[in-house]
Amino acid sequence: MGKTLYEKIYDRHIICNIKNNINLLYIDRHFIHEVTSPQAFQELRNKNRKVYRSNKTFATMDHNVSTKIKDINASSYIAKKQMETLIKNCNDFNIKLYDIYNPKNGIVHVIGPEQGLTLPGMIIVCGDSHTSTHGAFGSLAFGIGTSEVEHVLATQTLKQERAKNMLININGNISKNITAKDIILSIIRKVGISGGNGYIIEFNGNVIKKLSMESRMTICNMSIEMGAKSGLIAPDNITLSYLKNKKFAPKKYLWKKALEYWKTLYSDCNAKFDKIINIDITKLTPQISWGTNPEQIIGINENIPLINSYKNHNKKKLAIKALKYMALNEGIKLINIKINKVFIGSCTNSRIEDLRIAAKVVLGKKISPHVTAIVVPGSNVVKEQAEKEGLDKIFKNAGFEWRYSGCSMCLAMNDDKLQPGERCASTSNRNFEGRQGRNSRTHLVSPLIAAITALYGCFININ
Repeated sequence: MGKTLYEKIYDRHIICNIKNNINLLYIDRHFIHEVTSPQAFQELRNKNRKVYRSNKTFATMDHNVSTKIKDINASSYIAKKQMETLIKNCNDFNIKLYDIYNPKNGIVHVIGPEQGLTLPGMIIVCGDSHTSTHGAFGSLAFGIGTSEVEHVLATQTLKQERAKNMLININGNISKNITAKDIILSIIRKVGISGGNGYIIEFNGNVIKKLSMESRMTICNMSIEMGAKSGLIAPDNITLSYLKNKKFAPKKYLWKKALEYWKTLYSDCNAKFDKIINIDITKLTPQISWGTNPEQIIGINENIPLINSYKNHNKKKLAIKALKYMALNEGIKLINIKINKVFIGSCTNSRIEDLRIAAKVVLGKKISPHVTAIVVPGSNVVKEQAEKEGLDKIFKNAGFEWRYSGCSMCLAMNDDKLQPGERCASTSNRNFEGRQGRNSRTHLVSPLIAAITALYGCFININ
């Protein structure tokens, strides 16, 4: 019997069996940030332990940094304390830190790939659920809790139960105005927010093979929203072209050796998947969330489902609650629903490709006078590239605010948040109640739809 891509990576990293399907795995790369790491370092000190392989851990400041100014003092007391603690911990334990003054600083799931720290075949962990982003490179990447962060720091290992295998084949033709964000939102709508529980999802199909690395990262980033442990895509020539000459990617002889291994990273033709889903996106329309979880999605030209159309009692209750929170009615379209803010950013959609798409839409135009719109690049590298291409001027001339990098309004841990009752077209990944501020209302969309919505001040049917 052949092996899936997940099984190949998992098996290669087994140090020893603990019991049944639970094994101790070696961890190749560990990313940390200011929010979920302080307690882990404190426990190391309490137990008089050191970081076992400090050169395998990399840190950044991203979750609660100010996007208005590069100054720790501009943040709240708690945020400032977390960042100062991260600086001390990285200094004490000899860990590389991309602080807010570092020219390579940015969101952890953006800077890892762009620095070549994310490589095929690795097991990558971070105290953040959207670590699945790195799976786009053919790595096994998943989020971990604070106690697990401590364990990885102390041992460079982690106990993990073997997961089930799911394959999602995405085929068809990519229509005009359709992006990776629309594709993954439509998949979450189909599979559901718990459909991936217990699975590692591999994405394949002719559509995946056409996508850029930025788009593949968007796909894998949101696999966690289906309840999956992670998502991954087999590396190919697009992957290798992206990684070649990145700072931490192998060089010369080591690159050739790495290629030999990376080219074995695919699911064998006789590999067994526990579940296979086939999706044709040819007729897909731009997707938008109407409710308070990423499963509550419709095409932008569709109606919000009728409550009685739900056969599942729990989903019906969630829909009723979501409609009340979002101040919407069943059966209506979202067309002409006014929005207050537009957010283009997050680890889902803040890369240069995303900014180019949005900038092309707003070039030479002005946003609606009642809309506040911000663009938050995913890293300093993305910001500099965008400015080199003149994208910052396009956004500013259109009325957008051009910010420094950070997680920003995705989770509203800094000053970038909605006021109670405000409605936002957001390129982020979660639309939970209060996610972007107390009593905030979030609509998940692609960068293209976010940009168009900013111009009109409401959702429109671009088809």
